Formats: sequence, structure tokens, C-alpha cells
Amino acid sequence: MNYTDIIHPQEGMSSRFVNTVLVVGISWLIALSAQFSFRTPFSPVPITGQTLVVLLSGLFLGRKLGAAAVAAYLLQGAVGLPFFANGSSGFAVLVGPTGGYLFGFLAAAYVVGMLSELRHRRSPIQAATALLLGNIIIYLFGLTWLVRFVGESQALPMGLYPFLVGDVLKLGLATALASGGSWLTDRIHPDLDAS
Repeated sequence: MNYTDIIHPQEGMSSRFVNTVLVVGISWLIALSAQFSFRTPFSPVPITGQTLVVLLSGLFLGRKLGAAAVAAYLLQGAVGLPFFANGSSGFAVLVGPTGGYLFGFLAAAYVVGMLSELRHRRSPIQAATALLLGNIIIYLFGLTWLVRFVGESQALPMGLYPFLVGDVLKLGLATALASGGSWLTDRIHPDLDAS
């Protein structure tokens, strides 16, 4: 049984409906978390709450639905909804300095979701490891793209160092929420003990 089966029904039209609601709802949560952002004078990359929601979407929804939620978020922002940081929108954001981070969200949700599906009864250490790997993926995409705009010498000072403390805090919170989420889904679906 896939970890995503914990979240939604397994068959029929109701499953598709629930999946659609989950994908759209989580895409809106990502958009909302993007508005908790702070522009910094030292970087074109804002500090936001997005990584927390993106990583948890992969962890709780699995690779397909987690990545679909991020893709829906990116699509809605690209077509003009004010979903990106500070209410920005449009295709230009996707190809601007922060575009690598945004596409990194997609890859991170997929990988974290894949790891989540491998073992739904994960320990806090397993959850933290998957979340940390997802965060590293976001940075790999983001920094690689950011180099085009600020140069190699400025990529780390502008795109990594200022965000490390906040990311450690977000990873801690995400791990705690993941542990609580596992406890909750165990209570909702006790039949998974046999799988």
C-alpha cells in the first residue's frame, strides 16, 4: 500500500475528486506561505515559508500528488494569479533569479514523496532525512540558476547563507509536524498496521 493511500480513498470517482481537492488546496497553501515573505537588501531571493509547505506536501501526499500540488502552484502563478512571493506573478518570475528555487520545489516534493512512499511508518530521523534531502535539492536548483544572475562568487552569500538558520527552524517544525501527522494517520487508518 502506498503512503498516499493514507490520505485519500483508493478507488473510483471519489478518489479523483479528493485528489483534485488535495492538489488544489495544497497549491493554495503554498501560495499563502509565499506571502509570508521578507525582501532582503542583500539578495534577490526573499525569505518565505514555502519550503515548509512544499516539503510537507511531498511527505504527506506522496510523489505524484505532492509534485502535482507544486506544479499547480507554479502554473497558477505563471498565468497571473498573485501566488509567488510578495504577490508577484507571471512567467517572468519563473525565469527570473528565483526561478531555480521554484522549480526546485517541484523536484523536492517528488523526491520527498518518493521517500515517504518507501516507508510510511517512518521515524522522526527518517522524516528529517527526507526533508533535509528535499531542502538540499531546492538549493541545488536555486543556486545553479541564481549563478546566471549574480555570478558564482555571489551565489552562496546571496542564495544560501542568509537562509540557513531559517531553514533549520523550518526543518525542525516540519519534522515535528510529520511525526504528529504519522500519529494522526495511524489513528485514522489502523488497518495499515497490517500492511
